[in-house]
Amino acid sequence: MNTPVIRKITPKDNAHIAAVVRKVLEDLGVPKVGTAYADKALDNMYNAYKKDRSDYFVVEANGKVIGCAGIAPLDNYEGNVCELQKMYFLEEARGLGLGAKMITTCINQAIAYGFEAMYLETMPYMEAAQKLYKKNGFEYIDAPMGCTGHSACPVYMLRKL
Repeated sequence: MNTPVIRKITPKDNAHIAAVVRKVLEDLGVPKVGTAYADKALDNMYNAYKKDRSDYFVVEANGKVIGCAGIAPLDNYEGNVCELQKMYFLEEARGLGLGAKMITTCINQAIAYGFEAMYLETMPYMEAAQKLYKKNGFEYIDAPMGCTGHSACPVYMLRKL
């Protein structure tokens, strides 16, 4: 594998990102309803992240998208908080340190946008992801913030920036 590159999304990435996200969620047995799987924006992520203080990044290796993540203001929330969104990596990308690099990329962008905290939601059995989040300063919180539409994700985490 050539050296993976983290870069901002382009329109040509849309179908590849949707495929990565759905493949990972299917592999992990995540419900299709109440998770990122059913998000309307998933098939056109480039346009979904053209709004203010939002960015989406892909990890590309050998011309193939193997991972992705983004940030955007937390929906239905009145504070200066962004959400780490749709962070997924194909199996071939795991264990290479790309998750930590992607989180750092997203945190740095959130800080540049002036956000005060970063929020995320995940599934209880995504233990490796939670370990990575904790290692990068996220802490568990007891209740959801805002309303992301991901009612099937019962684990909430927050990181001050």
